Amino acid sequence: MKNSNNPISVTMKSEQKHFLTHLILEFLWLANPSKLDLAENPKADPEEKSQFALPTLSEIVTETKSLITLAFPIILTGLILYSRSILSMLFLGHLGDLELAAGSLAIAFANITGYSVLSGLALGMEPLCSQAFGANRPKLLSITLHRTVIFLLVSSIPISFLWFNMSKILLFLHQDPNITHMAHTYLIFSLPDLFTNSLIHPIRIYLRAQGITHPVTLATLAGTVFLLPMNFLLVSHYKLGVAGVAASSAFSNLLALLSVVLYVWAKGLHEPTWTAPSRECFKGWKPLARLAAPSCVSVCLEWWWYEIMIVLCGLLVNPKATVASMGVLIQTTAFIYVFPSSLSFAVSTRVGNELGGDRPYGAKLSAVVAVFIAAIMGVSAMVFATGMRHKWALMFSSEREILELTAAAMPILGLCELGNCPQTVGCGVLRGSARPTTAANVNLGAFYLVGMPVAVGLAFFFSVGFSGLWVGLLSAQVCCAGLMLYVVGTTDWELQARRPTASPPPPTSTTLIIFNPPMPFMFIKTSNCL
Repeated sequence: MKNSNNPISVTMKSEQKHFLTHLILEFLWLANPSKLDLAENPKADPEEKSQFALPTLSEIVTETKSLITLAFPIILTGLILYSRSILSMLFLGHLGDLELAAGSLAIAFANITGYSVLSGLALGMEPLCSQAFGANRPKLLSITLHRTVIFLLVSSIPISFLWFNMSKILLFLHQDPNITHMAHTYLIFSLPDLFTNSLIHPIRIYLRAQGITHPVTLATLAGTVFLLPMNFLLVSHYKLGVAGVAASSAFSNLLALLSVVLYVWAKGLHEPTWTAPSRECFKGWKPLARLAAPSCVSVCLEWWWYEIMIVLCGLLVNPKATVASMGVLIQTTAFIYVFPSSLSFAVSTRVGNELGGDRPYGAKLSAVVAVFIAAIMGVSAMVFATGMRHKWALMFSSEREILELTAAAMPILGLCELGNCPQTVGCGVLRGSARPTTAANVNLGAFYLVGMPVAVGLAFFFSVGFSGLWVGLLSAQVCCAGLMLYVVGTTDWELQARRPTASPPPPTSTTLIIFNPPMPFMFIKTSNCL
C-alpha cells in the first residue's frame, strides 16, 4: 500500500514541482521577459503604469506632499545641527582669529578622515533598509542596523590613530605651526564623536527607511539645548579655549544619541522591525560592504573637496585670513546644503520603498518631482548668497580682510548651488536604487578631473587667489549636475525594479530562488530566507 506521508515521496514531488516551475519560467523568459516578472512576483500589480506614462497633476501633488512630509523633519534636524556648528564657530571666532582658523582646520581634517568616512559607510545600508521596508522584510532592517554599527565601530579604530597623529601630518603639508598645534588640541577632544557617530548614523537611516524622522529631530534639539551652557561653562568659565568648544560639541552629540535611543525604546517604535543582536550580525556582510564602499567613496570625494580647499587656503598669502574666510564660506554652504540633502534623503527612501515594492513608475515619479524641487532650491540659494554677501560674515568676524574675501566669493558660491542642489538630489536617487558606484564615478570625474585642475590652476598659477578656488568648485558643480541629471534621466526604472538587489524576495516557509535571467537547474536551491 502506498504511503502518501512518506517523506522521500514528498521530497521527490517537491523537487519535481520546482523543476517544472523552473522550466516554465525559463520558457517565459525566452518567449517574453516581461511575463517573467509576474511569474516571479505574484504580488506584482499587472495594472502598474508604465515608466513612460505621463503623471497626472494629482499624482505630482501627492508625491510632492510625500517628499515634503518626509523631508521637513530632516530639514529641521539639519537646521538644528547647523545652529550647533554655528554656535561652535561663534565661540571660536570670539576667542580670536587664530582659534577660528585652528577650529576650521581641525573640522576640515575631521571631516576628511573621520566624519565623511563614517557617514559614507553608513549610507551603504540605506538602499538595503528602504527596499527591505518596501518589500515588507522587517527583520532585514534590524540585522542591517546591527551589522552597520559594528562596521562603523571597527572603522573608527584606525581613524582614532590618525587623529592622534594629526599635527605631524599637517606640519608635513606645510601648515602654520601655531594653527596646527591648536587644531590638534581641538581634534583630540573630539575623539568621543567617533563612537557617537558610529551609532547615530545607522539609527537615523534605520528609522528614516520606515518614514520615522521625528525622534531624531527631537533628540538633536535636546542635545543642542545643552550646547550653549556647556560652552559657557567650559570656554568662558574654565577658560579651556578650543578644547572646551570641542568637548561641548562632543557632549551634545552624545546626549542626542542617548535621547533618540531612549525615545524610540520608550515609544516602542522599534518593535515592528526589531530583532535582538545575534551571531547573524557577523555573517552576510557582502551586500552591505558592496554598497558601503562606493557610498563612502562618493561622499568622501565631495566632502574632501571642500576640506582640501581649506588646506589649500593655508598655502595662499595671509593664511590666517583665507583659512578663516573659507571656514565661514563652508559654514554658509553647510546651511544651504541642509535643504537639498534633506530632500536627497527623502527621495532615496521613497525610491527605495517603491522599487522594493515593485513599483517602478512610482520610483520614477518620485525622482522627477524631487529634481524639480531641487532646481527651485538652487535658484533660491543663489538669490540668498548674492543678497547676503556683505552681511553674512559679520556673524563670525569683524576683521576687514575676512569680510572682503567672504563677500567676493559669496556670488560664486551662489552659482555653485545652482548645480549643487540638483546633483545632491540626483545622488539620493542613485542611492535609493542601489547604484552608489555610479554616483562615485560622477563625483570623481566632476570634482577631481575637472574642478581640481581649474581651482589649483586659477589660484596658484594664474594668481587669481582665493576666488580661483571657488571658480574651480563652480566648474565641478556644473559638470557634476549635468552628469547626475543625465544618469537619472536615462534610467530604465522597470529594469531597476527587476534588477537583483541585496535583499532577497519575500520569504515563504520554503522559498525557491530563481535567478534573473534563470540559471541552470543546479544553481537553484531551496532556502529559508530572513
